Amino acid sequence: METRLNIYGMTCENCQKKVKTIIESFSKINSVEVILADNLAIIKSDHSIDIQKIDKALGLKYNVNEVLGSFNESKFSKLRPLFLIFIYLIFGAFSLNYNNFILREFMLDFMGLFFIIFSFFKILDIKTFPSSFAVYDPIASKWIFYGKIYPFIETALGIFFLSRFDNKLSSIITIIILSFTTLGVAKTLFNKKKIKCACLGTSLSLPMTEATFIENIIMIVMAFIILI
Repeated sequence: METRLNIYGMTCENCQKKVKTIIESFSKINSVEVILADNLAIIKSDHSIDIQKIDKALGLKYNVNEVLGSFNESKFSKLRPLFLIFIYLIFGAFSLNYNNFILREFMLDFMGLFFIIFSFFKILDIKTFPSSFAVYDPIASKWIFYGKIYPFIETALGIFFLSRFDNKLSSIITIIILSFTTLGVAKTLFNKKKIKCACLGTSLSLPMTEATFIENIIMIVMAFIILI
């Protein structure tokens, strides 16, 4: 069987050789091909491999994620956690405005809850999130520190929207950061790459699909409406 792993943290040919040697040291592995340019390891083995053990053996410098291979399972099934969260977000924002429903207030609460919940999952995996995020976000790919602070930017935006602190500034920041991310998502989808979406951190295995693109567009549109 063949297993493909994204291995982030390789910066040179020595890293490439080290990763290849460590993976080859595991039993029941027939061959290992490590492609530095693609941060990819292609492993052929007789049995399934323990990815967590490989991750541990490689050390903290490297971040290991399995490349999503089979898409036989429906997209809805794979994205069920994301859909459930959106249902809860809609219900929560509606509950906060039940007695006196105003669309603008609903959107502010929805955006606030969105950023709080999504940042929570990212912070849970704060060590591995930056490298996963850098795969498709154009800023994080060039400036790793941005990936490290991004979850906290989302937390701050969530608090600002819920507390109604400078809605204009919060909306502008939302449009800027999500526009860059959306461009990266669009490029990934256009190139038909099968990677994990880091929108809910790395604890939940979510594929990058059109749902991620639509999710960002909805937030950007809401931010523009609030500005208007």
